[in-house]
Amino acid sequence: MAAEDLPETFHVTTDEQLRAVSNLTRHRIMAVLRFEPATITQIAERVGLAKGSSSYHVRLLERAGLVKVVRTRKVRGVTERYYAMAARSIVLPDPGEGGPDVLMRHAVADLEAAPAEGERHVRMAHLRLTEEQFAELGERLQALADEYRKLSDPSLPDASLVFALFHPAPPERTERTERTERTERTERTEGGAE
Repeated sequence: MAAEDLPETFHVTTDEQLRAVSNLTRHRIMAVLRFEPATITQIAERVGLAKGSSSYHVRLLERAGLVKVVRTRKVRGVTERYYAMAARSIVLPDPGEGGPDVLMRHAVADLEAAPAEGERHVRMAHLRLTEEQFAELGERLQALADEYRKLSDPSLPDASLVFALFHPAPPERTERTERTERTERTERTEGGAE
């Protein structure tokens, strides 16, 4: 199956699928299969796993419907299976308030494992936007990611792009915060009375 024939998205909806994508090793296997099909042996080499471990993880992904066999061939009497992603992108359910975001955990693990001497572009910006600006920025980031995904060449080294645009939780009001605010108000009042 050619990459052009793949569905655009696969929505993770079951616990089995969520468990399958929540594992960092399986996440890395899916990254290998994102651009071109590979055999268990090729996957093992690219991810740095033993062939048996690679086979185990691919079977779990296949059972969850996230990867599938796209072609086979006979090599010295043994049938080699080539696996590929079931879709161009995987959509995870919203983890909900306070829930761990699987993609972000995997992205941080991949970033930490990346060679320190390699070029990186890591930034964090705190913005104050209207709802319209927030929505527009989200759409522009998605369009930019889609544009460059279409330009991706499987023969080139991997590059990962992760973005998260969100409204952070409001800071929790603690007893200490309230005491500090009372002290500041008192100091301002006393300072203004002089």
